[in-house]
Amino acid sequence: MRGTKAAVAVAVGGAVTLLLSACGGGGGGGSALASGNLADCPTNLNACNTVPADQVQQGGQITFAIEKNIDNWNVISSEGNVFETGMATKAFLPYTFGTTPDLKSALNTNLMVSADQTNPTTLVYKIKPNAAWDDGKPIDANDFVYGWKVQNPKTCPECETAGNGGYDQITNVVGSDNGKTVTVTLAKPYTDWQSFWGSAAPLYPAHIAAQHGDLNTPQGLASSFTWLGANVPTYTGGPYKIQNWQNNQALTLVPNPKWYGDTKPTLERLVMRVITDATQEPIALQNNEVQVVYPQPQVDIVNQIQQIPNVSQTQQLGLTWEHFDFNLQSAPLKDKALRQALYTAVNRQDIIAKTVGQFNPEVKPLDSLMFLPQQPEYKDNLTASGYGSGDIEKAKQILTQAGYTGVGTALAKNGQAVPPLRIRYTVGNSIRQNECELFAQYAKQLGVTVNVEPTDSLGKTTSSGDYDIIVFAWVQSPFPYGGAQQLWLSNSGSNYGKYQNPKTDQLINAAANSTDKAAAGQQLNQADEIILGDAYVLPIYQKPTLLAQQNTVANVRGNATLDGPMYNVAEWGLRTQ
Repeated sequence: MRGTKAAVAVAVGGAVTLLLSACGGGGGGGSALASGNLADCPTNLNACNTVPADQVQQGGQITFAIEKNIDNWNVISSEGNVFETGMATKAFLPYTFGTTPDLKSALNTNLMVSADQTNPTTLVYKIKPNAAWDDGKPIDANDFVYGWKVQNPKTCPECETAGNGGYDQITNVVGSDNGKTVTVTLAKPYTDWQSFWGSAAPLYPAHIAAQHGDLNTPQGLASSFTWLGANVPTYTGGPYKIQNWQNNQALTLVPNPKWYGDTKPTLERLVMRVITDATQEPIALQNNEVQVVYPQPQVDIVNQIQQIPNVSQTQQLGLTWEHFDFNLQSAPLKDKALRQALYTAVNRQDIIAKTVGQFNPEVKPLDSLMFLPQQPEYKDNLTASGYGSGDIEKAKQILTQAGYTGVGTALAKNGQAVPPLRIRYTVGNSIRQNECELFAQYAKQLGVTVNVEPTDSLGKTTSSGDYDIIVFAWVQSPFPYGGAQQLWLSNSGSNYGKYQNPKTDQLINAAANSTDKAAAGQQLNQADEIILGDAYVLPIYQKPTLLAQQNTVANVRGNATLDGPMYNVAEWGLRTQ
């Protein structure tokens, strides 16, 4: 889901965490497999498949397959915080900072002249004078103010955001220079200040929002916020605009004639086609019905794509990570001992061997909720707990010591049988289906029945809490501190399983407000140990991404962050023949 802010649930699985060095190799992107036009991507992450302008066609169409429908157009909302929505909005929403394929934050120079932290609590943004929405209204401080208000629970408590990402630390946003200079005052320093209005929380047009709610009242803000999610955007401040949306079929984009950016789109049309059955993506690619696919990789898909002539591919290990989540509102799962036993029974190495390890030998169990192996703060906070080890006997011992009976057959406590639990995954994703079925097999050895059920709307399922256990991925930005606030704070909209802990809230907020990154890293690792110890979320592995495309495609490359391949959508084009 975003999971798209600091992390997006690949939900974006989401969001902010649409979350994304040393240990992974490949200059920050892992040692991904690659071929054809993308062969040098592991060592040339930011520039592979670059084609000179005189070798790119003027016109033509690229169709890009996405795996989920777009149910909500407000990517900063809890429900809209889905990776595919985040990629789509890259085409038409402006933002301050994005993420490059080497996992670095970069100023969006199409929109911004500069963005500086002039002192620990003052930020100054300068917007390009000619940056405007397609109706001619300038992109200015009003749009920044709107983004601040709806993501600040103090001014819009009814806005169901994916996470406030530090917006509650902002005390004022003031425009000057006809609104083209934006001065932001913070109550405290904010470590990840570059995430404000960044690609995980892009700008929405305040003047259009004002048509659907009074922006000076909490109720009006919430009304406009909901409207933005429910209605297909007719506005654009990006290189493309929406020409047509067919629900569950395709999003058609055409160049924005009022685009102010330096790079002008060369394509006549860009189509994002919804293919929820991932097994159909290689077929569509082979038939040239789509030219680019970015499926969640599985062994059959990887093998099929490798056999398609004139197709290039690359894999990357980045800021996306797979995990099991418990819903702490589920009555049986309120018992920590049951959660501990289930996670102890889960065998992550076995899961990897039977899923992603079949096509990517670099994938290892992930041992942190806060950092990825490429990040210097990464630390193993999990192994000592035994969670994810597949130690069935230890799991049974935990249950017996906690007073359970029927361990290994029909688990019960205080004379009450543990009811069947539901584990959910995104429909069409066979990797996650396998992961759920394996989870059920591990649980069965403890005497717990787990039923596997797909969902066709990850955002709705997570935001409504319609699960006992769920598997998905978070896609992060390079901002771990804001991302941690989004995912783990007690009051965050992305804290779908409703984990609450004042101690970890204090540690995470302290890290986010630190001016000392080394100390902030230690605080996040302390919070990590506590949350992992509470057996709420179990990280499984750093998820490989897979990008494959026809060799006719120019300037498209992998980006294993919440920005995805669409991070440079204005540059996408077709090679001249």
